[in-house]
Amino acid sequence: MRQYSTLYTIGFSAAVCIVCSLLVSASAVSLKARQEHNALLDKQKSVLTAAGLVQPGESLTRDQVTKLFDSVTAVIVDLKTGRETDMGPGAFDQLKATKDPASSVKAPPNNAGIARLPNHALVYKVLKDGRVDEIVLPIEGKGLWSTLYGFLALDADGTTIRGITFYQHGETPGLGGEIDNPKWKALWEGRRAFDKNFEPKIEVIKGKAKSPAEDPYHVDGLSGATLTSRGVSHLVQFWLDENGFGPYLRNLRESGVLKGG
Repeated sequence: MRQYSTLYTIGFSAAVCIVCSLLVSASAVSLKARQEHNALLDKQKSVLTAAGLVQPGESLTRDQVTKLFDSVTAVIVDLKTGRETDMGPGAFDQLKATKDPASSVKAPPNNAGIARLPNHALVYKVLKDGRVDEIVLPIEGKGLWSTLYGFLALDADGTTIRGITFYQHGETPGLGGEIDNPKWKALWEGRRAFDKNFEPKIEVIKGKAKSPAEDPYHVDGLSGATLTSRGVSHLVQFWLDENGFGPYLRNLRESGVLKGG
């Protein structure tokens, strides 16, 4: 075979591709554990940010995140009954559960664009002096271009919002992507998720809302991102209602875990 023949070129290229593929595969396998650990730390930091225990964009080491997360208890909740289960939260993957027909159900018609509901969900309780100080709920739903994944934190009264954060989405930077803007997320703190009858009331409106004291149920809309704003309203209301965490929050109120009872 001549050095620069067509067969030589094809054979050399194939060999390079095989070697590169093996190197990439080996790297992916060797780094998998670290990637999974980093993903867990990132999600834990998002929970802490929603709860107000970490400032948006604050740089923390792994040890600092782990130490702060010591005050957080993760529980698996049966969405239908609203009861906490004995399932260990360690290996539970809510996203996988949602996609698996054996561990999820078809969602009822809704404005949040949610097709399936997991039978169980992972909820975080922030403890202070041995009592529940906050409840952090996982939330998701359709924006304009993507599914938004995040967390909503409620105060121990079960209705005052302590914070919100989104850790994954594909909205347009500078428009719908402003859901990541710390200034916009700060507008949620002190708003009220429910009215006096514990019906979901919080809503992102078009334009400016007044202060939480004057206008507790509204949050400023995102300029130029009406559909993303509407999507956030729909997904938050869905997860606070009966098909989401409504039964669980009601059980906590009735049992006295949340002061709103």
